[in-house]
Amino acid sequence: MTPRTARVFWATCALYVAVGLWLALEVRYYQGDSLSRVSAARTVLFSRDPHLAAIGFVFTPLTAIGQLPLAALSGWFPDLTRFGITAVAMSAPFMAGAVVQIHKIACDRGCATWLVWTVTALFALNPMIVYYGANGMSEAPFLMLLCWAVRRLIRWSSTDDVHDLTFAGVAIGIAYLARYDALAAGGAATVFVMLLARWRTRASDPRSVHPPILDGILFASPVVLSFVVFAATSWLITGDALAQFSSSYGNAAILEQSGGGSTGGLAAIAFSVAEVAVLGPALPLLMPLVAALAWRRRDLEPVIPFVVFGAVLGFAALSYLRGMTFPFLRFYLCAVPLLAVWVIQLAPRRGQFVSRRPGAHAVPRRTDERGLAPLGAALLVLGLPITFVAMLDPNLSQEQHALRTVLFPDSQDTSDLREQQERVVASFSTERRLAQYLDEQNLPPGSVLMDTVYGFAVITATDRPGTYVVPSDADFTEILNRPAQYGVKYILTVPNEGRGASDAINRRYPTIFETGGEISTLELEIPNDGDNQPMWRLWRIDD
Repeated sequence: MTPRTARVFWATCALYVAVGLWLALEVRYYQGDSLSRVSAARTVLFSRDPHLAAIGFVFTPLTAIGQLPLAALSGWFPDLTRFGITAVAMSAPFMAGAVVQIHKIACDRGCATWLVWTVTALFALNPMIVYYGANGMSEAPFLMLLCWAVRRLIRWSSTDDVHDLTFAGVAIGIAYLARYDALAAGGAATVFVMLLARWRTRASDPRSVHPPILDGILFASPVVLSFVVFAATSWLITGDALAQFSSSYGNAAILEQSGGGSTGGLAAIAFSVAEVAVLGPALPLLMPLVAALAWRRRDLEPVIPFVVFGAVLGFAALSYLRGMTFPFLRFYLCAVPLLAVWVIQLAPRRGQFVSRRPGAHAVPRRTDERGLAPLGAALLVLGLPITFVAMLDPNLSQEQHALRTVLFPDSQDTSDLREQQERVVASFSTERRLAQYLDEQNLPPGSVLMDTVYGFAVITATDRPGTYVVPSDADFTEILNRPAQYGVKYILTVPNEGRGASDAINRRYPTIFETGGEISTLELEIPNDGDNQPMWRLWRIDD
Protein backbone atom coordinates (compact mmCIF):
# COMPACT_ATOMS: atom_id res chain seq x y z
CA MET A 1 0.00 0.00 0.00
CA THR A 2 1.45 3.36 -1.04
CA PRO A 3 1.42 6.33 1.36
CA ARG A 4 -1.40 7.90 -0.67
CA THR A 5 -3.66 4.84 -0.56
CA ALA A 6 -2.80 4.42 3.14
CA ARG A 7 -4.10 7.94 3.77
CA VAL A 8 -7.28 7.12 1.85
CA PHE A 9 -7.75 3.95 3.88
CA TRP A 10 -7.16 5.45 7.32
CA ALA A 11 -9.17 8.60 6.67
CA THR A 12 -12.25 6.71 5.48
CA CYS A 13 -11.85 4.02 8.13
CA ALA A 14 -11.77 6.73 10.82
CA LEU A 15 -14.92 8.28 9.36
CA TYR A 16 -16.83 4.98 9.37
CA VAL A 17 -15.64 4.12 12.89
CA ALA A 18 -16.74 7.54 14.13
CA VAL A 19 -20.20 7.19 12.57
CA GLY A 20 -20.47 3.62 13.83
CA LEU A 21 -19.56 4.57 17.40
CA TRP A 22 -22.06 7.43 17.31
CA LEU A 23 -24.83 5.08 16.16
CA ALA A 24 -23.82 2.38 18.66
CA LEU A 25 -23.08 4.41 21.78
CA GLU A 26 -25.05 7.63 21.40
CA VAL A 27 -28.08 6.72 19.28
CA ARG A 28 -28.04 2.98 20.09
CA TYR A 29 -29.50 2.10 16.71
CA TYR A 30 -28.57 -1.38 15.49
CA GLN A 31 -29.31 -3.71 12.61
CA GLY A 32 -30.52 -7.11 13.79
CA ASP A 33 -28.36 -9.01 11.31
CA SER A 34 -25.31 -7.16 12.60
CA LEU A 35 -26.01 -8.02 16.25
CA SER A 36 -26.69 -11.65 15.35
CA ARG A 37 -23.13 -11.92 13.97
CA VAL A 38 -21.80 -10.32 17.16
CA SER A 39 -23.71 -12.98 19.08
CA ALA A 40 -22.18 -15.72 16.92
CA ALA A 41 -18.65 -14.45 17.54
CA ARG A 42 -19.27 -14.27 21.28
CA THR A 43 -20.81 -17.73 21.37
CA VAL A 44 -17.70 -19.17 19.73
CA LEU A 45 -15.56 -17.79 22.55
CA PHE A 46 -17.64 -17.53 25.72
CA SER A 47 -20.68 -19.83 25.59
CA ARG A 48 -21.08 -22.87 27.85
CA ASP A 49 -19.68 -24.93 24.98
CA PRO A 50 -17.21 -22.69 23.12
CA HIS A 51 -16.17 -24.06 19.74
CA LEU A 52 -15.64 -22.66 16.26
CA ALA A 53 -18.65 -24.45 14.75
CA ALA A 54 -20.86 -22.34 17.04
CA ILE A 55 -20.41 -19.60 14.46
CA GLY A 56 -23.21 -21.34 12.56
CA PHE A 57 -23.84 -22.49 9.00
CA VAL A 58 -27.12 -20.80 8.13
CA PHE A 59 -25.49 -17.48 7.27
CA THR A 60 -22.05 -16.78 5.88
CA PRO A 61 -19.24 -16.76 8.48
CA LEU A 62 -16.87 -13.99 7.39
CA THR A 63 -18.48 -11.13 9.35
CA ALA A 64 -18.45 -13.15 12.58
CA ILE A 65 -14.91 -14.47 12.01
CA GLY A 66 -13.70 -10.91 11.47
CA GLN A 67 -14.98 -9.97 14.93
CA LEU A 68 -13.32 -12.80 16.87
CA PRO A 69 -10.09 -10.95 17.85
CA LEU A 70 -11.94 -8.00 19.40
CA ALA A 71 -14.79 -10.15 20.73
CA ALA A 72 -12.16 -12.10 22.66
CA LEU A 73 -11.75 -9.00 24.83
CA SER A 74 -15.45 -8.87 25.72
CA GLY A 75 -14.81 -11.12 28.70
CA TRP A 76 -13.09 -8.11 30.28
CA PHE A 77 -14.95 -5.37 28.39
CA PRO A 78 -18.55 -6.56 27.79
CA ASP A 79 -19.55 -3.24 26.20
CA LEU A 80 -17.59 -4.28 23.11
CA THR A 81 -20.37 -6.73 22.23
CA ARG A 82 -23.22 -5.19 24.24
CA PHE A 83 -23.17 -2.14 21.96
CA GLY A 84 -21.97 -3.86 18.79
CA ILE A 85 -18.56 -2.18 18.77
CA THR A 86 -16.91 -5.35 17.46
CA ALA A 87 -19.21 -5.15 14.43
CA VAL A 88 -18.20 -1.55 13.74
CA ALA A 89 -14.54 -2.52 14.02
CA MET A 90 -15.15 -5.23 11.39
CA SER A 91 -17.13 -3.28 8.79
CA ALA A 92 -15.24 0.03 8.85
CA PRO A 93 -11.87 -1.31 7.59
CA PHE A 94 -13.60 -3.43 4.94
CA MET A 95 -15.56 -0.48 3.57
CA ALA A 96 -12.43 1.65 3.68
CA GLY A 97 -10.83 -1.12 1.62
CA ALA A 98 -13.62 -0.78 -0.94
CA VAL A 99 -12.86 2.95 -1.18
CA VAL A 100 -9.17 2.13 -1.72
CA GLN A 101 -10.06 -0.23 -4.57
CA ILE A 102 -12.17 2.44 -6.29
CA HIS A 103 -9.29 4.87 -5.82
CA LYS A 104 -6.86 2.41 -7.37
CA ILE A 105 -9.15 1.72 -10.32
CA ALA A 106 -9.12 5.45 -11.05
CA CYS A 107 -5.33 5.59 -10.70
CA ASP A 108 -4.89 2.54 -12.94
CA ARG A 109 -7.05 4.25 -15.57
CA GLY A 110 -4.63 7.17 -15.61
CA CYS A 111 -7.37 9.65 -14.65
CA ALA A 112 -6.61 13.27 -13.94
CA THR A 113 -5.90 13.98 -10.29
CA TRP A 114 -9.12 15.96 -9.83
CA LEU A 115 -11.18 13.03 -11.12
CA VAL A 116 -9.37 10.44 -9.00
CA TRP A 117 -10.10 12.35 -5.81
CA THR A 118 -13.59 13.41 -6.82
CA VAL A 119 -14.77 9.87 -7.52
CA THR A 120 -12.96 8.53 -4.43
CA ALA A 121 -14.60 11.14 -2.19
CA LEU A 122 -18.08 10.80 -3.69
CA PHE A 123 -18.00 7.04 -3.38
CA ALA A 124 -16.67 7.18 0.18
CA LEU A 125 -19.30 9.75 1.24
CA ASN A 126 -22.26 8.10 -0.43
CA PRO A 127 -24.76 7.82 2.46
CA MET A 128 -25.34 4.10 1.90
CA ILE A 129 -21.59 3.46 1.84
CA VAL A 130 -21.13 5.44 5.05
CA TYR A 131 -24.01 3.67 6.78
CA TYR A 132 -22.92 0.16 5.81
CA GLY A 133 -19.33 0.95 6.61
CA ALA A 134 -20.48 1.87 10.11
CA ASN A 135 -23.10 -0.71 11.06
CA GLY A 136 -21.28 -4.05 11.05
CA MET A 137 -23.23 -5.70 8.23
CA SER A 138 -21.86 -8.08 5.59
CA GLU A 139 -22.22 -5.50 2.81
CA ALA A 140 -18.86 -3.92 3.70
CA PRO A 141 -16.64 -6.99 3.18
CA PHE A 142 -18.76 -8.08 0.21
CA LEU A 143 -18.34 -4.75 -1.61
CA MET A 144 -14.64 -4.55 -0.83
CA LEU A 145 -13.99 -8.02 -2.25
CA LEU A 146 -16.08 -7.41 -5.37
CA CYS A 147 -14.28 -4.11 -6.03
CA TRP A 148 -10.96 -5.93 -5.62
CA ALA A 149 -12.07 -8.60 -8.09
CA VAL A 150 -13.21 -5.98 -10.61
CA ARG A 151 -9.91 -4.12 -10.38
CA ARG A 152 -7.88 -7.29 -10.90
CA LEU A 153 -10.02 -8.44 -13.83
CA ILE A 154 -9.63 -5.03 -15.47
CA ARG A 155 -5.88 -5.40 -15.17
CA TRP A 156 -5.96 -9.00 -16.43
CA SER A 157 -7.90 -7.97 -19.55
CA SER A 158 -4.72 -6.15 -20.66
CA THR A 159 -1.87 -7.89 -18.85
CA ASP A 160 -2.98 -11.53 -19.19
CA ASP A 161 -1.03 -11.90 -15.93
CA VAL A 162 -1.86 -15.06 -14.01
CA HIS A 163 -1.39 -13.12 -10.77
CA ASP A 164 -4.21 -10.73 -11.64
CA LEU A 165 -6.53 -13.57 -12.61
CA THR A 166 -5.69 -15.53 -9.47
CA PHE A 167 -6.26 -12.60 -7.12
CA ALA A 168 -9.58 -11.84 -8.82
CA GLY A 169 -10.70 -15.43 -8.25
CA VAL A 170 -9.52 -15.38 -4.63
CA ALA A 171 -11.49 -12.18 -4.03
CA ILE A 172 -14.70 -13.78 -5.33
CA GLY A 173 -14.00 -16.92 -3.32
CA ILE A 174 -13.68 -14.96 -0.07
CA ALA A 175 -16.71 -12.85 -1.03
CA TYR A 176 -18.81 -16.04 -0.95
CA LEU A 177 -18.01 -16.25 2.76
CA ALA A 178 -19.53 -12.78 3.17
CA ARG A 179 -22.65 -13.12 1.02
CA TYR A 180 -24.04 -15.98 -1.04
CA ASP A 181 -24.66 -13.52 -3.90
CA ALA A 182 -20.99 -13.98 -4.79
CA LEU A 183 -21.96 -17.17 -6.62
CA ALA A 184 -23.78 -15.04 -9.21
CA ALA A 185 -20.76 -12.77 -9.65
CA GLY A 186 -18.42 -15.75 -9.80
CA GLY A 187 -20.49 -17.57 -12.39
CA ALA A 188 -20.88 -14.54 -14.66
CA ALA A 189 -17.22 -13.57 -14.35
CA THR A 190 -16.08 -17.14 -15.12
CA VAL A 191 -18.04 -17.06 -18.39
CA PHE A 192 -16.46 -13.68 -19.21
CA VAL A 193 -12.95 -14.96 -18.48
CA MET A 194 -13.42 -18.01 -20.70
CA LEU A 195 -14.90 -15.98 -23.56
CA LEU A 196 -12.08 -13.45 -23.43
CA ALA A 197 -9.45 -16.21 -23.29
CA ARG A 198 -11.05 -17.86 -26.32
CA TRP A 199 -11.11 -14.55 -28.20
CA ARG A 200 -7.42 -13.99 -27.48
CA THR A 201 -6.39 -17.38 -28.88
CA ARG A 202 -8.68 -17.36 -31.93
CA ALA A 203 -5.85 -16.44 -34.33
CA SER A 204 -2.97 -18.50 -32.93
CA ASP A 205 -4.97 -21.64 -32.15
CA PRO A 206 -8.51 -21.39 -33.53
CA ARG A 207 -9.55 -24.93 -32.53
CA SER A 208 -8.02 -25.26 -29.08
CA VAL A 209 -10.32 -25.01 -26.07
CA HIS A 210 -7.60 -25.60 -23.50
CA PRO A 211 -6.61 -21.94 -22.74
CA PRO A 212 -10.17 -20.76 -21.93
CA ILE A 213 -10.87 -23.88 -19.87
CA LEU A 214 -7.64 -23.48 -17.89
CA ASP A 215 -8.26 -19.79 -17.27
CA GLY A 216 -11.84 -20.51 -16.26
CA ILE A 217 -10.74 -23.23 -13.82
CA LEU A 218 -8.04 -21.00 -12.34
CA PHE A 219 -10.50 -18.16 -11.77
CA ALA A 220 -13.45 -20.25 -10.54
CA SER A 221 -11.51 -22.61 -8.26
CA PRO A 222 -11.51 -20.35 -5.15
CA VAL A 223 -15.28 -19.77 -5.14
CA VAL A 224 -15.94 -23.46 -5.87
CA LEU A 225 -13.60 -24.38 -3.03
CA SER A 226 -15.35 -21.95 -0.66
CA PHE A 227 -18.74 -23.37 -1.58
CA VAL A 228 -17.70 -27.03 -1.28
CA VAL A 229 -15.76 -26.66 1.97
CA PHE A 230 -18.47 -24.59 3.68
CA ALA A 231 -21.27 -26.91 2.51
CA ALA A 232 -19.34 -30.08 3.39
CA THR A 233 -18.42 -28.76 6.84
CA SER A 234 -22.04 -27.80 7.44
CA TRP A 235 -23.21 -31.27 6.38
CA LEU A 236 -20.66 -33.06 8.56
CA ILE A 237 -21.55 -31.03 11.65
CA THR A 238 -25.28 -30.30 11.27
CA GLY A 239 -26.51 -32.78 8.66
CA ASP A 240 -27.56 -29.90 6.35
CA ALA A 241 -25.28 -29.00 3.46
CA LEU A 242 -27.34 -25.95 2.49
CA ALA A 243 -28.77 -24.81 5.79
CA GLN A 244 -29.70 -21.42 4.34
CA PHE A 245 -32.48 -23.18 2.43
CA SER A 246 -33.24 -26.31 4.46
CA SER A 247 -32.83 -25.22 8.08
CA SER A 248 -35.75 -23.95 10.15
CA TYR A 249 -33.51 -20.96 10.89
CA GLY A 250 -32.63 -20.30 7.23
CA ASN A 251 -33.69 -17.59 4.83
CA ALA A 252 -36.45 -19.68 3.24
CA ALA A 253 -37.99 -20.36 6.65
CA ILE A 254 -37.67 -16.72 7.70
CA LEU A 255 -39.50 -15.62 4.55
CA GLU A 256 -42.28 -18.11 5.16
CA GLN A 257 -42.62 -17.12 8.82
CA SER A 258 -42.41 -13.37 8.21
CA GLY A 259 -44.28 -13.13 4.92
CA GLY A 260 -41.66 -10.70 3.65
CA GLY A 261 -41.16 -11.82 0.04
CA SER A 262 -42.83 -10.48 -3.07
CA THR A 263 -45.74 -12.01 -4.93
CA GLY A 264 -43.90 -11.55 -8.23
CA GLY A 265 -45.16 -9.79 -11.35
CA LEU A 266 -44.56 -6.29 -12.61
CA ALA A 267 -44.71 -4.78 -9.13
CA ALA A 268 -41.65 -6.80 -8.06
CA ILE A 269 -39.75 -5.81 -11.22
CA ALA A 270 -40.68 -2.16 -10.73
CA PHE A 271 -39.48 -2.27 -7.13
CA SER A 272 -36.07 -3.68 -8.11
CA VAL A 273 -35.70 -1.09 -10.87
CA ALA A 274 -36.56 1.66 -8.40
CA GLU A 275 -34.00 0.39 -5.89
CA VAL A 276 -31.23 0.39 -8.50
CA ALA A 277 -32.35 3.81 -9.74
CA VAL A 278 -32.10 5.51 -6.35
CA LEU A 279 -28.68 3.99 -5.62
CA GLY A 280 -27.30 4.70 -9.09
CA PRO A 281 -29.49 7.48 -10.50
CA ALA A 282 -27.15 8.16 -13.41
CA LEU A 283 -26.89 4.54 -14.57
CA PRO A 284 -29.65 4.76 -17.22
CA LEU A 285 -27.85 7.71 -18.82
CA LEU A 286 -24.32 6.36 -18.38
CA MET A 287 -24.99 2.91 -19.79
CA PRO A 288 -25.41 3.99 -23.44
CA LEU A 289 -22.63 6.58 -23.11
CA VAL A 290 -20.18 4.06 -21.68
CA ALA A 291 -21.20 1.48 -24.27
CA ALA A 292 -20.75 3.93 -27.16
CA LEU A 293 -17.35 5.11 -25.92
CA ALA A 294 -16.19 1.54 -25.29
CA TRP A 295 -17.17 0.53 -28.83
CA ARG A 296 -15.46 3.56 -30.35
CA ARG A 297 -12.30 3.08 -28.30
CA ARG A 298 -12.30 -0.73 -28.58
CA ASP A 299 -12.20 -0.67 -24.79
CA LEU A 300 -13.20 -3.89 -23.05
CA GLU A 301 -12.74 -2.59 -19.51
CA PRO A 302 -16.28 -1.22 -18.94
CA VAL A 303 -17.72 -4.70 -19.56
CA ILE A 304 -16.06 -6.05 -16.43
CA PRO A 305 -17.88 -4.01 -13.75
CA PHE A 306 -21.12 -4.65 -15.62
CA VAL A 307 -20.52 -8.41 -15.52
CA VAL A 308 -19.55 -8.58 -11.83
CA PHE A 309 -21.79 -5.95 -10.24
CA GLY A 310 -24.56 -6.49 -12.78
CA ALA A 311 -24.69 -10.20 -11.95
CA VAL A 312 -25.30 -9.39 -8.28
CA LEU A 313 -27.98 -6.82 -9.15
CA GLY A 314 -29.64 -9.26 -11.53
CA PHE A 315 -29.56 -11.99 -8.90
CA ALA A 316 -31.15 -9.66 -6.34
CA ALA A 317 -33.91 -8.67 -8.76
CA LEU A 318 -34.59 -12.28 -9.79
CA SER A 319 -34.63 -13.46 -6.18
CA TYR A 320 -37.14 -10.80 -5.22
CA LEU A 321 -39.27 -11.50 -8.29
CA ARG A 322 -39.47 -15.17 -7.26
CA GLY A 323 -40.31 -14.31 -3.66
CA MET A 324 -36.99 -15.64 -2.36
CA THR A 325 -35.80 -12.54 -0.52
CA PHE A 326 -36.90 -9.38 1.28
CA PRO A 327 -37.40 -5.92 -0.27
CA PHE A 328 -34.21 -4.47 1.21
CA LEU A 329 -32.37 -1.57 -0.40
CA ARG A 330 -28.98 -2.97 0.61
CA PHE A 331 -29.40 -5.95 -1.72
CA TYR A 332 -28.92 -3.51 -4.62
CA LEU A 333 -25.90 -1.72 -3.13
CA CYS A 334 -23.65 -2.87 -6.00
CA ALA A 335 -25.23 -0.11 -8.09
CA VAL A 336 -23.03 2.37 -6.19
CA PRO A 337 -19.60 0.94 -7.17
CA LEU A 338 -20.90 0.16 -10.67
CA LEU A 339 -21.75 3.83 -11.14
CA ALA A 340 -18.40 4.96 -9.69
CA VAL A 341 -16.35 2.67 -11.94
CA TRP A 342 -18.30 3.67 -15.04
CA VAL A 343 -17.70 7.35 -14.28
CA ILE A 344 -13.99 6.53 -14.09
CA GLN A 345 -14.20 4.70 -17.41
CA LEU A 346 -15.71 7.72 -19.13
CA ALA A 347 -12.22 9.19 -18.83
CA PRO A 348 -9.67 8.33 -21.52
CA ARG A 349 -7.16 5.56 -20.80
CA ARG A 350 -3.66 6.77 -20.01
CA GLY A 351 -0.51 4.76 -19.41
CA GLN A 352 0.18 1.05 -19.12
CA PHE A 353 -0.38 -1.45 -16.32
CA VAL A 354 2.70 -2.52 -14.38
CA SER A 355 2.64 -6.31 -14.33
CA ARG A 356 4.73 -8.93 -12.54
CA ARG A 357 4.63 -11.36 -15.45
CA PRO A 358 2.67 -10.36 -18.55
CA GLY A 359 1.00 -13.30 -20.22
CA ALA A 360 1.45 -14.51 -23.76
CA HIS A 361 -1.64 -12.59 -24.86
CA ALA A 362 -0.94 -9.32 -23.08
CA VAL A 363 -1.94 -6.28 -25.12
CA PRO A 364 -0.77 -2.69 -24.66
CA ARG A 365 -3.49 -0.27 -23.63
CA ARG A 366 -4.59 2.21 -26.21
CA THR A 367 -4.34 5.89 -25.35
CA ASP A 368 -7.69 7.61 -25.86
CA GLU A 369 -8.02 11.22 -26.95
CA ARG A 370 -11.16 12.50 -25.26
CA GLY A 371 -13.64 11.49 -22.59
CA LEU A 372 -16.75 12.61 -20.74
CA ALA A 373 -15.39 12.49 -17.22
CA PRO A 374 -16.69 15.94 -16.15
CA LEU A 375 -20.23 14.90 -17.09
CA GLY A 376 -19.89 11.67 -15.15
CA ALA A 377 -18.54 13.45 -12.07
CA ALA A 378 -21.42 15.93 -12.18
CA LEU A 379 -23.95 13.09 -12.39
CA LEU A 380 -22.24 11.38 -9.45
CA VAL A 381 -22.62 14.54 -7.36
CA LEU A 382 -26.28 14.96 -8.27
CA GLY A 383 -27.01 11.36 -7.33
CA LEU A 384 -25.99 11.69 -3.66
CA PRO A 385 -29.08 13.63 -2.47
CA ILE A 386 -31.34 11.22 -4.36
CA THR A 387 -29.81 8.27 -2.51
CA PHE A 388 -30.03 10.11 0.81
CA VAL A 389 -33.71 10.92 0.37
CA ALA A 390 -34.44 7.33 -0.69
CA MET A 391 -32.79 5.99 2.46
CA LEU A 392 -35.36 7.87 4.56
CA ASP A 393 -38.35 6.68 2.52
CA PRO A 394 -40.15 3.71 4.14
CA ASN A 395 -41.39 2.48 0.76
CA LEU A 396 -37.88 2.23 -0.67
CA SER A 397 -35.80 1.62 2.41
CA GLN A 398 -37.35 -0.66 5.02
CA GLU A 399 -34.17 -1.00 7.05
CA GLN A 400 -32.85 2.57 7.01
CA HIS A 401 -35.88 4.87 7.05
CA ALA A 402 -35.84 5.11 10.87
CA LEU A 403 -32.70 7.23 10.46
CA ARG A 404 -35.12 10.09 9.79
CA THR A 405 -36.04 10.28 13.46
CA VAL A 406 -32.34 10.19 14.39
CA LEU A 407 -31.19 12.85 11.94
CA PHE A 408 -34.30 15.03 12.02
CA PRO A 409 -35.94 14.73 15.45
CA ASP A 410 -39.33 16.39 15.68
CA SER A 411 -41.19 16.33 18.99
CA GLN A 412 -44.28 17.77 17.29
CA ASP A 413 -44.61 14.84 14.89
CA THR A 414 -47.03 12.33 16.43
CA SER A 415 -47.73 10.35 13.27
CA ASP A 416 -47.87 6.56 13.24
CA LEU A 417 -44.81 6.48 10.97
CA ARG A 418 -42.76 8.56 13.40
CA GLU A 419 -43.84 6.33 16.28
CA GLN A 420 -42.81 3.24 14.32
CA GLN A 421 -39.43 4.79 13.50
CA GLU A 422 -38.83 5.52 17.18
CA ARG A 423 -39.65 1.92 18.03
CA VAL A 424 -37.20 0.74 15.34
CA VAL A 425 -34.45 2.83 16.97
CA ALA A 426 -35.42 1.38 20.37
CA SER A 427 -35.06 -2.20 19.10
CA PHE A 428 -32.90 -4.47 21.31
CA SER A 429 -33.05 -2.10 24.28
CA THR A 430 -35.45 -4.55 25.97
CA GLU A 431 -33.01 -7.41 25.44
CA ARG A 432 -30.22 -5.37 27.04
CA ARG A 433 -32.37 -4.74 30.13
CA LEU A 434 -33.36 -8.41 30.24
CA ALA A 435 -29.71 -9.48 30.09
CA GLN A 436 -28.88 -7.03 32.89
CA TYR A 437 -31.71 -8.39 35.07
CA LEU A 438 -30.55 -11.98 34.66
CA ASP A 439 -26.91 -11.00 35.28
CA GLU A 440 -27.98 -9.49 38.58
CA GLN A 441 -29.44 -12.84 39.69
CA ASN A 442 -25.90 -14.31 39.82
CA LEU A 443 -27.11 -17.56 38.31
CA PRO A 444 -24.72 -20.50 37.83
CA PRO A 445 -23.72 -21.60 34.29
CA GLY A 446 -26.46 -23.33 32.31
CA SER A 447 -29.31 -21.81 34.32
CA VAL A 448 -31.30 -20.19 31.48
CA LEU A 449 -32.59 -22.11 28.46
CA MET A 450 -33.03 -19.88 25.41
CA ASP A 451 -33.06 -20.06 21.63
CA THR A 452 -31.17 -17.40 19.69
CA VAL A 453 -33.85 -16.77 17.04
CA TYR A 454 -34.58 -13.60 19.01
CA GLY A 455 -32.23 -14.23 21.94
CA PHE A 456 -29.05 -13.26 20.07
CA ALA A 457 -29.39 -9.71 21.41
CA VAL A 458 -29.42 -11.10 24.97
CA ILE A 459 -26.17 -12.97 24.31
CA THR A 460 -24.48 -9.82 22.99
CA ALA A 461 -25.56 -7.80 26.06
CA THR A 462 -24.92 -10.18 28.95
CA ASP A 463 -21.86 -10.12 31.18
CA ARG A 464 -22.27 -13.88 31.73
CA PRO A 465 -22.86 -15.70 28.42
CA GLY A 466 -22.20 -19.04 30.08
CA THR A 467 -25.46 -18.63 31.99
CA TYR A 468 -27.41 -19.52 28.84
CA VAL A 469 -28.04 -22.87 27.20
CA VAL A 470 -28.29 -22.13 23.47
CA PRO A 471 -28.74 -24.27 20.31
CA SER A 472 -25.02 -24.27 19.46
CA ASP A 473 -24.27 -26.18 22.68
CA ALA A 474 -23.65 -29.86 21.98
CA ASP A 475 -26.01 -30.91 24.79
CA PHE A 476 -28.79 -28.44 23.92
CA THR A 477 -31.28 -31.11 22.80
CA GLU A 478 -30.73 -33.22 25.89
CA ILE A 479 -31.22 -30.23 28.18
CA LEU A 480 -34.25 -29.06 26.18
CA ASN A 481 -35.93 -32.42 26.76
CA ARG A 482 -35.12 -32.59 30.50
CA PRO A 483 -34.33 -29.05 31.70
CA ALA A 484 -34.94 -29.67 35.42
CA GLN A 485 -32.66 -32.71 35.44
CA TYR A 486 -29.78 -30.63 34.03
CA GLY A 487 -30.13 -27.77 36.51
CA VAL A 488 -31.95 -25.23 34.33
CA LYS A 489 -33.66 -22.61 36.51
CA TYR A 490 -35.43 -20.51 33.88
CA ILE A 491 -36.69 -20.69 30.29
CA LEU A 492 -36.90 -17.56 28.14
CA THR A 493 -39.73 -17.77 25.60
CA VAL A 494 -41.30 -15.75 22.79
CA PRO A 495 -44.76 -16.17 21.19
CA ASN A 496 -45.17 -19.27 19.03
CA GLU A 497 -45.97 -17.27 15.90
CA GLY A 498 -44.07 -15.63 13.05
CA ARG A 499 -40.36 -16.25 13.47
CA GLY A 500 -41.08 -17.52 16.96
CA ALA A 501 -42.49 -20.68 15.34
CA SER A 502 -38.90 -21.71 14.51
CA ASP A 503 -37.78 -21.29 18.12
CA ALA A 504 -36.61 -24.71 19.35
CA ILE A 505 -38.31 -24.23 22.71
CA ASN A 506 -41.65 -23.53 21.02
CA ARG A 507 -41.22 -26.56 18.78
CA ARG A 508 -40.53 -28.80 21.78
CA TYR A 509 -43.20 -27.23 24.02
CA PRO A 510 -45.77 -25.62 21.68
CA THR A 511 -47.87 -24.10 24.52
CA ILE A 512 -45.05 -22.97 26.78
CA PHE A 513 -45.43 -19.26 26.05
CA GLU A 514 -49.10 -19.39 27.00
CA THR A 515 -49.20 -21.98 29.78
CA GLY A 516 -45.65 -22.86 30.77
CA GLY A 517 -45.85 -26.19 28.97
CA GLU A 518 -46.66 -27.96 32.26
CA ILE A 519 -43.01 -27.73 33.29
CA SER A 520 -42.71 -24.14 34.53
CA THR A 521 -44.36 -21.21 36.30
CA LEU A 522 -44.45 -17.65 34.99
CA GLU A 523 -41.81 -15.52 36.71
CA LEU A 524 -41.77 -12.36 34.60
CA GLU A 525 -43.40 -10.87 31.50
CA ILE A 526 -41.38 -8.33 29.56
CA PRO A 527 -43.13 -6.15 26.93
CA ASN A 528 -40.80 -5.18 24.10
CA ASP A 529 -40.00 -1.57 23.21
CA GLY A 530 -38.67 -2.50 19.77
CA ASP A 531 -40.57 -2.55 16.49
CA ASN A 532 -41.56 -6.01 15.28
CA GLN A 533 -39.86 -7.54 18.31
CA PRO A 534 -41.60 -10.13 20.53
CA MET A 535 -42.79 -9.97 24.09
CA TRP A 536 -40.62 -12.07 26.39
CA ARG A 537 -41.78 -14.37 29.17
CA LEU A 538 -39.43 -15.76 31.76
CA TRP A 539 -40.59 -19.08 33.21
CA ARG A 540 -39.23 -20.69 36.39
CA ILE A 541 -38.73 -24.45 36.07
CA ASP A 542 -40.96 -26.41 38.45
CA ASP A 543 -39.10 -28.64 40.89
